[in-house]
Amino acid sequence: MSKKFDKEAFINDVKANVKTLYRKTIDEATKQQVFQAVSYTIKDTIIDNWLATQKQYETDDPKTVYYMSMEFLMGRALGNNLINLTEYNDVKDALEEIGFDLNVIEDEEPDAALGNGGLGRLAACFLDSLATLGYSSYGCGIRYRYGMFKQKIENGFQIEVPDNWLKDGNPFELRRPEYAKEVKFGGYVRVVYDETTKRNRFIQEGCQSVRAIPFDIPIVGYDNRIVNTLRVWDAEAINDFQLDSFDKGDYQKAVEQENLARNIVEVLYPNDNHYAGKELRLKQQYFFISASVQAAIEKYKKKHSDMRKFHEKVTFQLNDTHPTVAVAELMRILVDEENLEWDEAWEVTTKTCAYTNHTIMAEALEKWPIELFSRLLPRIYQIIEEINRRFLIEVGRKYPGDQNKVNKMAIIHDGQVKMAHLAIVAGYSVNGVAQLHTEILKKQELRDFYEMMPQKFNNKTNGITQRRFLLHANPLLAKWVTAHIGDEWITDLPQISKLKIYAEDKKAQQEFMNIKYQNKVRLARYILEHNGVEIDPRSIFDVQVKRLHEYKRQLMNILHVMYLYNTIKDHPEMDFYPRTFIFGAKAAAGYRRAKLTIKLINAVADVVNNDRSIKGKLKVVFIEDYRVSNAEWIFAASDVSEQISTASKEASGTGNMKFMLNGAPTLGTMDGANVEIVEEVGEENAFIFGLTADEVINFENNGGYHPMDYFNNDQDIRRVLMQLINGEYAKDDPERFREIYDSLLNTNSSDRADTYFILADFKSYAEAQRRVEEAYRDETRWAKMAILNVASSGKFTSDRTIQQYVDEIWHLDKVVIE
Repeated sequence: MSKKFDKEAFINDVKANVKTLYRKTIDEATKQQVFQAVSYTIKDTIIDNWLATQKQYETDDPKTVYYMSMEFLMGRALGNNLINLTEYNDVKDALEEIGFDLNVIEDEEPDAALGNGGLGRLAACFLDSLATLGYSSYGCGIRYRYGMFKQKIENGFQIEVPDNWLKDGNPFELRRPEYAKEVKFGGYVRVVYDETTKRNRFIQEGCQSVRAIPFDIPIVGYDNRIVNTLRVWDAEAINDFQLDSFDKGDYQKAVEQENLARNIVEVLYPNDNHYAGKELRLKQQYFFISASVQAAIEKYKKKHSDMRKFHEKVTFQLNDTHPTVAVAELMRILVDEENLEWDEAWEVTTKTCAYTNHTIMAEALEKWPIELFSRLLPRIYQIIEEINRRFLIEVGRKYPGDQNKVNKMAIIHDGQVKMAHLAIVAGYSVNGVAQLHTEILKKQELRDFYEMMPQKFNNKTNGITQRRFLLHANPLLAKWVTAHIGDEWITDLPQISKLKIYAEDKKAQQEFMNIKYQNKVRLARYILEHNGVEIDPRSIFDVQVKRLHEYKRQLMNILHVMYLYNTIKDHPEMDFYPRTFIFGAKAAAGYRRAKLTIKLINAVADVVNNDRSIKGKLKVVFIEDYRVSNAEWIFAASDVSEQISTASKEASGTGNMKFMLNGAPTLGTMDGANVEIVEEVGEENAFIFGLTADEVINFENNGGYHPMDYFNNDQDIRRVLMQLINGEYAKDDPERFREIYDSLLNTNSSDRADTYFILADFKSYAEAQRRVEEAYRDETRWAKMAILNVASSGKFTSDRTIQQYVDEIWHLDKVVIE
């Protein structure tokens, strides 16, 4: 659909951009300068399409979804934009002609540090799918200056360093100061009676304000000329510098406004273990939500005058509880500024807001102390109080005299504002992100709400975009797939099922395994360069990459490595297929035990990798600073996909889908979307182990289980746990891993031991690992399994997920640009 690529014009434009931007010729330019010049050249094409898209939207006036998210883990933009413009190979050839390698140029782009984990990457995949499918959408978030952090590993420990991803500028963004919005914090609410309207007006006074400045980033649809927008908000002081304060010697007041603005957008997810961090996080949430809601209303009013019909043209999707304050902010604007009556405003709000729940774990459902919330957002708090008051009247009618129900369902209770409750009460849709997750929400975590309003609850199993995670991440496999079944899979992933007929084909199996080997060689080179560890591409690459959290059980994985190492040391003569265990994970800055687990992984790696007596049978690698760009290489090279969360704890997972798409069978529990992956590919093409979700929930409801039984009755488990505290992996400080040991056995505490059932599942996990080795030794069987995983991944495209959101929740209009 895109116009024919003009190689000569492209080269001339790149040279001209180098000259204009840097006063250099192309021969003198650095790789970073060439990256910038190429990006600005591509941006020209994108902006033409962006303008055409906006023009079409103005003509068609389609309903728009505003996808509200604290995170958008976009990864690098250049390669993805070239893929979706269908110009990747053309640009590659053109750059080669002038002496540059596109892969090297792409490496000059930092990953946009706007997200942290699966929730943010899902948001990025969704934006790609919305544009590719031709639906009007805005992503709304924050332009974090430093993102989460860059992870350095020093002496085995995680060290957080600022991720200054914007230091060379972001060539694809556009600053839009003409759409700036004011956002107010603190102060107090004055009530005045308005004689004209015969009603009270609420005016926030004595507050601090910041100016929200939008930066627009293009989201390019695949080969359809549609370019949507990710709008991330930067903060600026409204009075940059108060000179009179400065002159009077009040330096603090002079820079106060500027500091407020800078702090809001400085860093993703400030450490909220302390009060100041909690306050900053709430400021961040209200900041981007207020600006986004104001912008959505302003845009609507350009074409429409009746605010009572706002929901007919606009829907807000709240990506987890972080953006829930949108409910109250929309109410505030409708009541205080648009002069709607409360009931009219509530009708609009409850038809506009929809909520996606991303967690089963109660502690992750956000709650704010009333004192903090009401001081920072006084008018918003008043509105939530009124929503709560009216809702509890309904609960009382439905369950007369049941105070327990009222306490459990209240939005404000026990000194806290409960954001998930607000989202459910105000949302017209509440969805989970995998079938199992949604069922657990209905039967366990949100059961009271499900019983009262079942019509709101639905499931939308997550998905990923095949354009980034196969077409861009694994060009060798993508080319092979296209050669066998054509290229329709790029926009219609279920077509990939046509590969199934090649699963038994000897030639296809050989080609597939050769591609996997080449990808393993590529990753091995990366690991040698970044970790200094030499790994054998012929070994089994057993991979676990994701956020580091106890429920994801990286700890079980490394304890099993310790067990294997013991086994090899005890039986040096045994036949053991070489294994490389690859980890990649960031732990939240304030999450001590997760950071200690990273140290343990690296401590085990030091011992195992330097023990020559085991002849390289076992290697352990921790990849520093796991992010989207190195993830692409990791997925392409993986043999085994570790998805070993405690059953019932993982909402969905999307890493599991990326591994599957790249031909790595799942080694996992029946948790999250693993259940559906196994449904698609067949249990014989995965390695399933461990307790089920029902069994875990049953244990939890009855006080847990007894890990000491496993410790006392299983010498392999006992030996591994004793190695945590006998200095085997910490000769300089034998007590270093005592906290991990205690968390599993809980010898010194009244807390429940082994919350995530690691010892309960350990032997089942070790047995599944044994089956992995047995299957891998049979190359024909393994190749068949791997090909069937690719061929069965069609369901797990974000295109399917988004189409379900459109059909069942948002009801958007498709737009086509001729």
